[in-house]
Amino acid sequence: MAPQQPSSMEEQTGEQDELESEGEKQGPGPRSDQDHPANCDAPDGGWGWVVLVATILVLALTLAFPACIGIFYLDLQEEFNASNSETSWVPSIMTSVLHAGGPLCSVLVERFGCRATVMFGGVLSGLGMAVSSFSYTIVDVYITTGVITGLGFCFSFQPAVTILGHYFVRRRPFANAMSSTGTALGLCTLPFLGDYLQSKLGWRGSFLVLGAVLLNCCVCGAVMRPLRPGKPKKSEMMTNCPRPPAKKECVLGICQSLASFLRKHMAFDLFYSNLRFRVFSLGITWMMLGFVVPLIYLVPYASAHKMDPSRAALLLSILGFVNIFVRPPAGVLFSLSWFKGRHIYVFSAALLINGLSNSICCISPNFNVLLIYVLIYGLSMSVVGSLMFTVLMETVDMSLFPSALGLLSIMESVTLLIGPPLAGMLVDRTSQYTYAFLACSISVALSALFLMVSFYWLDSRDAAKKNSLPASGSPAKPAINMSTDCQYSSVPTDGDKTNNPSSEA
Repeated sequence: MAPQQPSSMEEQTGEQDELESEGEKQGPGPRSDQDHPANCDAPDGGWGWVVLVATILVLALTLAFPACIGIFYLDLQEEFNASNSETSWVPSIMTSVLHAGGPLCSVLVERFGCRATVMFGGVLSGLGMAVSSFSYTIVDVYITTGVITGLGFCFSFQPAVTILGHYFVRRRPFANAMSSTGTALGLCTLPFLGDYLQSKLGWRGSFLVLGAVLLNCCVCGAVMRPLRPGKPKKSEMMTNCPRPPAKKECVLGICQSLASFLRKHMAFDLFYSNLRFRVFSLGITWMMLGFVVPLIYLVPYASAHKMDPSRAALLLSILGFVNIFVRPPAGVLFSLSWFKGRHIYVFSAALLINGLSNSICCISPNFNVLLIYVLIYGLSMSVVGSLMFTVLMETVDMSLFPSALGLLSIMESVTLLIGPPLAGMLVDRTSQYTYAFLACSISVALSALFLMVSFYWLDSRDAAKKNSLPASGSPAKPAINMSTDCQYSSVPTDGDKTNNPSSEA
């Protein structure tokens, strides 16, 4: 009788599977998804290609947006009479909240699903940009553009990447490489759009129109139909939720649920137990101190030296085009078997080149010099972006990858928050942007050297341990041989009765 219940539930929920992806019927829900004919063709194709296109658009609208705030950098300074340090808090808060909201985003995904979370993020980000156009102080811009819009970006892009991994299994590397071009696509188009809107409508009208543009994340989220990989996790949470019977010890139950939440979404125990993950997370946190700062200050640096704003915005667009053409071939190239185990060294070398390239801006603010800088920075940025998650997947087990990524996002958000304001303080103190680019060059280059030297030492230590294992195992073989020599030589059963006393002696 038990096997007949799931089949009956399949007939009742055949056409309503999409609407009840996050419904209350958790018991037979995963089984109906497994047998549903529409979901059989979805992984590695089918509707997954539509989800891939939607993910590309979401990444273009979210991850690339903070870099476009630099187009309105001087306008915000003049409007609110703010210093470079005060103005740089706007993109830094937006980027920091975008990464720090990962644990909260995962809770919403488990409760409401990826589709609803992406749509909610689109509404939140569009509302934040629209309200910021009516700001009267720079603090209002911090709250609306920084916190509200950044949180909406987090709720949009992380579930989009998550559901893309559910739709593609065998073609997942290709899907991830293609989705990473969304950031480059945004860097190509958003600077042109921002510069055009700024010249026609000013920064307030531009923010209002950009808020309407961000509502397209709702359209992208609407096509992200749920699949069965998201439900078993939710059913596990349903079975785990009733565990703490908070009748006698309510505080203990709350502490246990909080501990399980932190253990699931932020791998603090993994940070202390896995040395490689500890080194990688510290190196990435160090890297983010100056990795995104040049994207924020490139347009103000060029505009401050009498460069046309349209040509300054063109530099960001060229950076996006370089990422579009380099990231997919880089993803295919580094998937070859020869690079297995060497991804961290390629990543560190590209990061070192990326850090040193920032010093090119110190030579001259000429367009040709900045063009060379953008090309070198874009090439190295493409390699870094295509290998970052690959190295993390090789460092930790895939079952612990979501929690490791959550902790890494929290750590990144700290340096992403303080990096641009620190660079703005240098500009305010020295009245020159070159010191900010030089500080970014030193910070990123040192983080690359830290990762390269640390992982080389860890690999050398592991290789020495592997080489010492045969030497330590060789004495065990004579011991086993001696034990075999001590076995009874009189195996035949004919002489067992007569040889028993001698054998015991």
